[in-house]
Amino acid sequence: MEAKAPSDSRTILTDLVLPSETNPLNNLFGGELLARMDRAASIAARRHSRRIVVTASVNHVAFNKAIPLGSVVTVEAAVSRAFKSSMEIFIDVWVEDRESGRRSKANEAIYTFVAVDETGTPIQIPALEPKTDLEKERYDAALRRKQLSLVLAGKMKPSEATELKALFE
Repeated sequence: MEAKAPSDSRTILTDLVLPSETNPLNNLFGGELLARMDRAASIAARRHSRRIVVTASVNHVAFNKAIPLGSVVTVEAAVSRAFKSSMEIFIDVWVEDRESGRRSKANEAIYTFVAVDETGTPIQIPALEPKTDLEKERYDAALRRKQLSLVLAGKMKPSEATELKALFE
C-alpha cells in the first residue's frame, strides 16, 4: 500500500450561514459547525483510505470566534496522521470578512475516523507522509495525542508512552 500526502485528502467546504442555523445571538449554532466539520473530515478520511469511514471520536474542538449570520464559512480538513486503521483529521475553520474579504481563523477541531469494510470491521489504510512544516508538526503531535488518549483509557501504560515521556525529559 503506497503512502499518501496530507494534500491527497484535503477537503474544502464553503457555505453561507443562514438564519435557520443560528442561535438567539445570530451566530452559527455550535452543533451546526460540528456537523459541517464532521462532513469535511469524513470526506478527507475517505479520500485517504478509499474505504467506508466512521467517526470514532471528536478529540478536540475550539470555538474561538463566533460566526455571525450571513458569514461565508470555509471548513478545511486533511488527514494529519494515519495509524493501522484509524486516522486523525485536523480541521481549520475560516470566516470571511463580509466587507474586506479577508479570512480569519475562527475555530479548529481534531477528529478520529476508522476505515472499515462492508461488515464494519476495521481495515488497514495507507501510511501518511507529511511534506510541509505544518503537516510535519501536526503529524508528530498526532502520535502524542493518541498515546495520551490510550493512557487515559487504560489501554497503554504511561511508561510505554514514549512520545509523551519525551516531552518531560
